Amino acid sequence: MAPFGVGGRTVSVRLHRVAGMLHLGLTGGIGSGKSTVARRLAELGAVVVDADQVAREVVAKGEPALAQIAERFGDHLLTEEGELDRPALGRVVFGDPAALRDLEAITHPAIWERTARLREQARAEGARVLVHDMPLLLEKDMGAQYHLVLVVDTSEETRVRRLVEHRGIPEEDARARMRSQVSDAQRRAAADVLLGNEGTPEDLAAQVDRLWAERLTPFADNLVAGRAADRPSVVQLADPDPIWPGQADRLIARIRHALGDRLVSAHHVGSTAVPGLVAKDVIDIQLGVAHLEDADDPAFVEALTAAGYPRRLEIDHDVSKDDTPWPKRYHLTSDPGRMTHVHVREVGSPGWQWTLLVRDWLRADPEARADYAAMKREIVAADGVWARYPEAKEPWFAVADSRAQEWARRTRWQPGED
Repeated sequence: MAPFGVGGRTVSVRLHRVAGMLHLGLTGGIGSGKSTVARRLAELGAVVVDADQVAREVVAKGEPALAQIAERFGDHLLTEEGELDRPALGRVVFGDPAALRDLEAITHPAIWERTARLREQARAEGARVLVHDMPLLLEKDMGAQYHLVLVVDTSEETRVRRLVEHRGIPEEDARARMRSQVSDAQRRAAADVLLGNEGTPEDLAAQVDRLWAERLTPFADNLVAGRAADRPSVVQLADPDPIWPGQADRLIARIRHALGDRLVSAHHVGSTAVPGLVAKDVIDIQLGVAHLEDADDPAFVEALTAAGYPRRLEIDHDVSKDDTPWPKRYHLTSDPGRMTHVHVREVGSPGWQWTLLVRDWLRADPEARADYAAMKREIVAADGVWARYPEAKEPWFAVADSRAQEWARRTRWQPGED
C-alpha cells in the first residue's frame, strides 16, 4: 500500500511548524538515495519521521485503522496472523474510486495524527531538526509546510541501474514507477537544497555533512533564539539569476502558509524581482496587510518568527517621497543560506504602492534599469559597506521618483499581483 492511501492520489494535508524547531521536507525519486540522506541526518542528530513507516504503523495489527479497514472491506483482507494483506487490499481499491476514498478516509487521519504526535514528541525531547522523509511531498503539494525542502537529485538512468542491481526490480517496472512520480525537473524547481547523488555513498554523506554544518545547524540555532542570520558586512553585486523568481515564490508560499488570512497580498519586489538587473543576492518580499496594526499582533509576529522571519524593531519606516510618514514593519530571515528581507506594509499605502511602482517601472524601462545598475556599481566601488548601502542609494531614488511617476501616468499603471 502506498503511503497516505493506495495509488498516491493528491489530498489536502496541512502540517504546522513547531516553534523553535527546524522542519525539513526530504524527498526524491525512487532509487535516488533519499533513505541514505535520511540515515545520515539522523546520525548527525536530526529526528527523522519516515512517512512510509508511519503509513505501515497505522494499519498494523491492533491499530484502530486496521479494524476499520476490516469492517469496511471485509475480514478476508486480514492474514491468518491478523495482519493486513496489502496486495489483496490493493486489488480491491485500484480502479474503484469510491473504495479508494473510503480507504483514505480511514488511513489519512490516522497518519496525520501519528505524524503530529511524533513531531510534538521530538519537540518535547529537545530536537532542533526534524526531517519528514516524504516520497510524495510534491505530489501532495506540501513544500510550503517546511522551512526547507531537500531533494536528492539523481538521473533516471542511475536510479534504474541501482533499482535493477540492488533491489532486483525489473527495468520496465522501475521505469513505470518513475513515470508515476513527478518529473526530475519538477523536483528541482521545488528544491531549496539539491543533493546530487551520481557518485558514491561517501560523496553523498560529505554533502549532507557540509549542509548540516554550514546551513542546518545555524538555521536551527537561530530559530531557537528567534534571531536573524548574520548578514555580510560588504555588498557584492550578483549578475541576474533566473532562479530568483522561483525562490521568491517558494518563500511567499511558506509565509502564506504561516500567516493564513492575516495576509492580504504578497509580492516579490526589489532588484531580484527585475529581470536583467544586477543585485545583491537578497530576495525582498513585500507583505500587504489590511491595517499596519495587524502586523503588530503578537500572533502575527510569532507566526513569522516560527517560519524563520524574526522582527527587526529598529526599522519601522521607509524614506518618504511625499513628506508624509511611510510606516512599515521589517523582518529578516533566520536562514543563513537564503538572505531574505520581508517588508510589511498596509495595502494601498504610499510605501506599498511606490515599491510596486518602482519594480514595474524598472522592469519596463531599459534605460532606467541601466541607470540604476550603474549607480549601484559606483556605490559598491566607492564604499560597499552593507550598512551604508541603502542610504547611499536614496539620492538616486529621490530623482528617479518623478521619472517613475511620469511612466505610471503615461502607461496608466496600476499595482498588479505578479
